[in-house]
Amino acid sequence: MDKLFRIGDVARLFHLSVSSLRHYEDEGLLVPEKIDPDTGYRYYSVRQFEVLNTIRYLRALDMPLSEIGDFLKNRDVEKIEEKLLRQKQAVAEKRRELLRIERRIDNRLARLREAQDTRLGEVLLRDAPACRVVWLQKELRLNSFLDMEGAIRCLDECQSETAIFLGKVGASMSAERLKNEGYDGIFLVLDDEDRYEGETILLPETLCATVRFRGSHPEAPAQYARMMDYMQAHGLEIAGFSREITLIDYGLTSDSDKFVTEISIPVKKNRAEK
Repeated sequence: MDKLFRIGDVARLFHLSVSSLRHYEDEGLLVPEKIDPDTGYRYYSVRQFEVLNTIRYLRALDMPLSEIGDFLKNRDVEKIEEKLLRQKQAVAEKRRELLRIERRIDNRLARLREAQDTRLGEVLLRDAPACRVVWLQKELRLNSFLDMEGAIRCLDECQSETAIFLGKVGASMSAERLKNEGYDGIFLVLDDEDRYEGETILLPETLCATVRFRGSHPEAPAQYARMMDYMQAHGLEIAGFSREITLIDYGLTSDSDKFVTEISIPVKKNRAEK
């Protein structure tokens, strides 16, 4: 009879946990050669070591246990080749997904650094880059930074990837509303890496009057007034809906004194000034 090894000894030999071996047993991948009916001790034989090596190798390749079990039931060169090719495709897809996540992290870090290093309270003219957005017409009253939550849920419906919303949802006013006040839309800025299951709009590169300030939506009215004065003084007129977005908000910090909000209003030269 082959020499038998207790489960703890096998675990040490193969640098595994006892719980992993028990899990393989539960999944039907590696059943002990013998289980003592009195003590419940589990014993494995040397001939099972090769099977365990195969399991460890395939797990190191991130192959699911169900696929490993299917192979162990019918071990064959052609079958393992097929499974390895399939696993290679799965790894390639995972690599693409990880790269997408990495780019999203880089985008978020860039925005955070920019928001923290920006000049606050100064109205500037800048070219807003082209971007893809989701826009939803919706009347809004923002008396608190928390009032955006209901609007965000409207964008969140039927979406499988809600993390894209963090720090990228804003409120907007049409040109008419900018003169009379009152939000009439919400928008979501999408990065190239973001997925959104619905209609999107591509906004072209646009000249904007922009201001960044400490605070959130409740502090915005005073900033709009300053921007309208700036536009009048520089012979500019409104050329599209405003884009008001809190770059640093309660999703990123619990300290409201660190909130930073940006307002951008597309502009063009007033005809009378040309």
